[in-house]
Amino acid sequence: MIHQNESITLKTSEAAAVIILLLAGISYGMIKLELMPHIPVIMGIMALMIYGLLKKIKMADLEKSMVEGAKAGLGAVMIFFFIGMLVSSWIAAGTIPTLIFFAFDLVTGKWFYAIVFIITSIVGLSIGSSLTTSAVIGVAFITVSEALGFSLAITAGAVISGAFLGDKMSPLSDTTVLASSTVKVDLFEHIKNMSWTTVPAFFISLILFGILSPDLKSADFTQLANLQNTLVKMNLVHWYSFIPLAVIVVLALKKVSSILTLAAGTLTAMAISMFIVPMQEWGGLPGILYSGYVSESGNAQLDSLLSRGGIESMFFSISLVLLALSMGGLLFKLGVLPALLQGLAGSLEKGPVLIGSTALSALGINLLIGEQYLSILLTGNTFADHFEKAGLHPKNLSRVLEDAGTVTNPLVPWSVCGVFLSSVLGVSTMEYVPFAFFCLLSPVLTLAAGFTGITLSKIGKNAVA
Repeated sequence: MIHQNESITLKTSEAAAVIILLLAGISYGMIKLELMPHIPVIMGIMALMIYGLLKKIKMADLEKSMVEGAKAGLGAVMIFFFIGMLVSSWIAAGTIPTLIFFAFDLVTGKWFYAIVFIITSIVGLSIGSSLTTSAVIGVAFITVSEALGFSLAITAGAVISGAFLGDKMSPLSDTTVLASSTVKVDLFEHIKNMSWTTVPAFFISLILFGILSPDLKSADFTQLANLQNTLVKMNLVHWYSFIPLAVIVVLALKKVSSILTLAAGTLTAMAISMFIVPMQEWGGLPGILYSGYVSESGNAQLDSLLSRGGIESMFFSISLVLLALSMGGLLFKLGVLPALLQGLAGSLEKGPVLIGSTALSALGINLLIGEQYLSILLTGNTFADHFEKAGLHPKNLSRVLEDAGTVTNPLVPWSVCGVFLSSVLGVSTMEYVPFAFFCLLSPVLTLAAGFTGITLSKIGKNAVA
């Protein structure tokens, strides 16, 4: 998509008007009319097509731009497929049930949401994948939260905050590597510089989750014990069920590609499931990779939580992602995004304006296209020269790309991460957004750094300004 050339040149004011109308229409459809997000996005695509035809652009060119836009999401689509298979295979192998079993034992204190935030942060740092962390560890904590009658929205906010903190700071994360490589900054220098905004965001989030955490003294743990007993009776709790998780961690540490890592985790889980499932049922195991695992424990709550995964469960997410990226392709072809980026890139001699414009660009691309990789690539390539002219070290730019790009993607209902997380966790994006404290604080803190000049490094200087 980033290699597309616009067919027409728009004024920044006209491009801004198009974007405002587009976002207003999508927001109205999703929030006020409570439509499935696909419908407002399709309506937005149709409106952009009409706009393009009025601008004398050939329909063939518009169609080609949508195809080019969708191509940008094929990598994410493949990962979705493999995560769908990973989830169903990990349930069959007892990996997720065993994690749930031990997660129940962690809620003996009073800091439930804070514990969720800390553990998902550690796991996210370890494996470098926010989506995998949320799909595995997040599901376990959502199960605990529902069993105890706690807020699923706050729990999801804690899971997503921790997962994206880990993803953002992990040297194993593809977004961390992408942000540093895009602006040619050493990976570990980039991570070190991000601590200026990440550490305060972590502690503020931790305090907020601690304050919101319920008093577990009044909670009924009998239900948790019953669920644990049911998991044991289903023969889904074993020490060796952690082997697929260990495989994922080891391959991630060795920086093996995401798809190959997920595939290895799935195949390992399928092999282990053969020790758990009776031999006469082995023939049905491959089928769960497509249709998902179906729990038949007799416990309605547990069955609803364990009956998930499979390629089929990802179709909702995949279809929305492709639609959103197709819309992004149209926005490029129509010259809307280039005009906005050009408008933001003008008159950027002062640090505060430069940081603010960069953050707005990264956030805006997430809102318009819903793809965090493009929010990093497009923004990084657009503003790199301006940071150099302003005398600012490029690690300031890479930090903004993560603070306003990587971690804001899950806050957008039609984004790649927003769609996936709402599907896996069973909590809508609009419900968990107010509680995704880390994701909300990161862009605020990076803007504060930009406007005050604190922690900004100059070219040729190691110390912050």
